[in-house]
Parts: sequence; C-alpha cells; structure tokens
Amino acid sequence: MAKSRNNLLGVGGQRKKLSRAEQQGAGTARNDDRKAAEDKKQELVRKMRERAAAAAEASPEQDAPAGS
Repeated sequence: MAKSRNNLLGVGGQRKKLSRAEQQGAGTARNDDRKAAEDKKQELVRKMRERAAAAAEASPEQDAPAGS
C-alpha cells in the first residue's frame, strides 16, 4: 500500500507517561532543565534586542546625507 501524504494521523508523536509524583506536581529534574533553558533563551533574546536597539540608534547618524 502506498504511503499517503495527506494522512497526518499520529504525526505529533506520543505523550510521555507521567509518574504519580509528576501528576501531583513533584516533577523531575527535567523540569528544572527546561526552566534553565528557558531562562537562557530569555537572556539571549534580551541581549539581541539591546544590540539591535543600539545598532538602530547608531544607524540614522551614518545614513544622513551630508550635502542636503
């Protein structure tokens, strides 16, 4: 039987089976890792925005026409 490209059933993967402790809110170290990764991402985004803002402030001074 040929594979159907239009049938996306099951494409999302499977959910992880949660232990009783995880169901009650006492997550594993994986939750701490996820939080640390999110914090690093937020810090990186903040730095990139600061650099973009600094570049945007410096840009208009260089783009101004000298003869007009």
